[in-house]
Amino acid sequence: MPLDILFHDDHLVAINKPHGLLVHQSSIARDAEEFALQLLRDQLGVKVFPSHRLDRKTGGVLLFALSKEVDKLMQMQFQDNRVNKKYLAIVRGHTPDEEEIDYPLRKENGTLQDALTRYKTLARAELDVPLGNHPTSRYSLVEAKPETGRMHQLRKHFAHIFHPIIGDRTHGCNKQNKLFKEKWELDTMLLHASELWFAHPVSNIPVHIKAPLQPEFLRMMALMEMSEP
Repeated sequence: MPLDILFHDDHLVAINKPHGLLVHQSSIARDAEEFALQLLRDQLGVKVFPSHRLDRKTGGVLLFALSKEVDKLMQMQFQDNRVNKKYLAIVRGHTPDEEEIDYPLRKENGTLQDALTRYKTLARAELDVPLGNHPTSRYSLVEAKPETGRMHQLRKHFAHIFHPIIGDRTHGCNKQNKLFKEKWELDTMLLHASELWFAHPVSNIPVHIKAPLQPEFLRMMALMEMSEP
């Protein structure tokens, strides 16, 4: 099945990356046989360069450059936080209407980096499913904007405020993840890169790319009777 192309010109191409698809080969995930980089290259018949990364289990807008020169320009925009990003996530519990998470995160070498996320709550749900000491289970659909680009920023920030993203095995809630896997056969993370805004690296014209939600995310929203934003 071909990748869903959201944007394509002479310099850039963006896809709606499916949940579970690696961006490129990695020693960490030796089990994977398909990668967005190779699939897109074969689909277009040209070399492509990933201008940023999305976690394997995150779906949504993934941007590639069609030359090394454009890739370098685009990567600089990401590094300088000149690319605006918006994500949708389903998290544990009922979140506040709006909140700012200003919490530094450590790099792998131990260095602390400033990290800022703003989010707002779009919908809340309460399922008649007991979990632990609670007679029901509560969830929220949030729209998050990372103002900085730290590794696993959203995953770590939502875990920090005790509203971890459903399906996040590393930073999330094991009880919730087990519930979703056993009861609803959910094997992905409910995090979706929904939108990107940036100045085109060649023409400087504003570019706005949107990625529609994918089946697994929509299935969980339907289960929780949440309407699509």
